[in-house]
Amino acid sequence: MFRLAHLHRPLSGLVLPPVPLNRTVRRAGLGLILAALAAALAVLPLPAAFLLVAGGAFVGLVLVRPVLSLYALVPLIPFSPWFSVSLAGIRVGGMELTLALGLAAWLARRAAGIPDAVSQSRRGPGPLFLPFLVFLAGVSLSWLNMLSAGAALVETAKWLEMLALYLLVYTSLPTRQVRWLLLTLLLTGLAQAGLGLYQFIFKVGPEGFLLFGGRFLRAYGTFAQPNPYAGYLGLVLPLSLALTLWSFFDLLRAGPVVRPRRLLLTAALAGVSGILLAALLASQSRSGLLGFLAASAAVFLLYNRTTAGLVAAAAGAGALLLLAGSFEAGLPQLDASYRAVVARLVDAASIFTITDVATIEVTDANFAVVERLAHWQAAREMWRDHLWLGVGFGNYAAVYPAYAIGRWLDPLGHAHNYLLNIGAEAGLVGISTYLIFWILVFGVLWQAVRRARGLSRAVVVGAAGVFVHLHVQNFFDNLYVQGMYLHIAILLALVAIVYKEPRFEE
Repeated sequence: MFRLAHLHRPLSGLVLPPVPLNRTVRRAGLGLILAALAAALAVLPLPAAFLLVAGGAFVGLVLVRPVLSLYALVPLIPFSPWFSVSLAGIRVGGMELTLALGLAAWLARRAAGIPDAVSQSRRGPGPLFLPFLVFLAGVSLSWLNMLSAGAALVETAKWLEMLALYLLVYTSLPTRQVRWLLLTLLLTGLAQAGLGLYQFIFKVGPEGFLLFGGRFLRAYGTFAQPNPYAGYLGLVLPLSLALTLWSFFDLLRAGPVVRPRRLLLTAALAGVSGILLAALLASQSRSGLLGFLAASAAVFLLYNRTTAGLVAAAAGAGALLLLAGSFEAGLPQLDASYRAVVARLVDAASIFTITDVATIEVTDANFAVVERLAHWQAAREMWRDHLWLGVGFGNYAAVYPAYAIGRWLDPLGHAHNYLLNIGAEAGLVGISTYLIFWILVFGVLWQAVRRARGLSRAVVVGAAGVFVHLHVQNFFDNLYVQGMYLHIAILLALVAIVYKEPRFEE
C-alpha cells in the first residue's frame, strides 16, 4: 500500500545532461581559489584569515561531497540565533547559508551527472517525495486568499527547504555515514541540554522564568522561550532512547570480546538520554513533558516485545494506583517543588474546560492558559470565515488583529495549536493534505519498523518517537520554527533510507 516510489519512477529518470568540466577548467578554477586565499592571508588579520581559509576549505569539501554540509547544518539548527542577522524582517545566517551551499553543490553534481555513493535502490526521489508534493499543492491554493505575500512565501519556503533537504539526504548519504549523522544529532542535543541546565542552575535568564521561589530558572537554551526549547529536546530524546535500547539489547547478546565496548556505549547513550531528560524537565514545559511521555511510550511499544511489555506493566500499575487513590493517601508527603510541577500540569488541564475566553476573569494562575485559548478561538473563527482555503499559508499573524479577543492583541506568531493554525491558514484543503502527508509518513515508517533490525530499527523507532512528540506538542504549540523543520526533514530522510535499505548494517 505504501510502496509509493513506483508512482514517480519516471521522475527519477529525468536527469539533466552532463555539464562538461574539462581538466584545464578545473585546474584554472583551483588556481584562482588558491591565489585568492594567498592574497587574503597576506592582507587580512590572522583571525580573519584563519576563518577565511577554514571557510574556504569547508566550501571546497561540500562542493566535492554535498552531504558533508549536514555535519555543519545539524549544530547550526538550534544554535542559529548565535550566527544570524535580521534582513528585512527575515533571519539570515549560518544555517541558511550552509543549507544553500549544500543544496547548490548537490544540484551542481546532479547537473554534471556525477553519481552519489548510495545503493541503486536510492536513485529515485524516495517514498516521501509524493506526500511532500501533495501537501505543497494543498497549501499553495491558500495563496488565493493571502493578505501578506511575504508571510506566505516564508512559510511555503520552509516546506520547500524540507523537501530539498530530504532529497539531498536521501540521495546522497551513504549508509556507512548514518552513524556519524546520528552522533552529530546527539552531540548537538547534548550541547543544548548542557546550556539549558546551566541556565536552570545558575539562574541565567529573564526574571519571569524564575521557579520555586527563585531557587531555579526555566531552561530555554538558544530558543528564547522554554516551550520551543523543550520541543527541540523532544526531537532528539526519543532517538537517543531508541539507540540506548539498541545498544542494551546488543550488549545482552555480545560475546566477551566486544562486551566491554558495548557496555561503554550503552552507558554513554543512557547518560546522554538522562541529560536530555533532565534539561527537558528543567524547561518546565508542560507540553514538552506530555510530548516526551507519549514519545517514550511509542519507542518502548515499537522496539520489541520486551519493551512493549514494560509499557503495559507501567500502564497497569499506574491505573491501579489511580483507582486506589494512592496519590492522596498512600504516598508520602510530596515536597513543595514536586507539588508545584504537579500543579502546573493540573492547571494546564483546565484548557479543555473553557469554551468562551471573553467571559473568563484573568488571574496570574490562569494567564498562560487563557492566552493560549484566546489564540485557539481566534484561529477557529478565521477558519470558520475561510472554510476551504483559509486566510493564506503563513498569514495567521497578519490577519490576527481582525480576530483578536479582549486584551490578547499580540498574535505571538501562531495559534499555539498547529492543526488549528493550518486550518485557519490553509482551510480544509490545507489541513486535509497535511493529514494525508503524515498518514503516508507513518505508513512508510510502519513498513520500515517491521522490516528493520539492529541499528536501522533503532533509527526508525526513534524517528517514530520524534514524530509522536512533534504532534503531541504541536497540539499546544508550533515546532516548525527556528530551523526545527530541517531537523524533521533529516529524520524523514533517514526513515526513507531505512525503508529502502532495512538492514543496511549488514
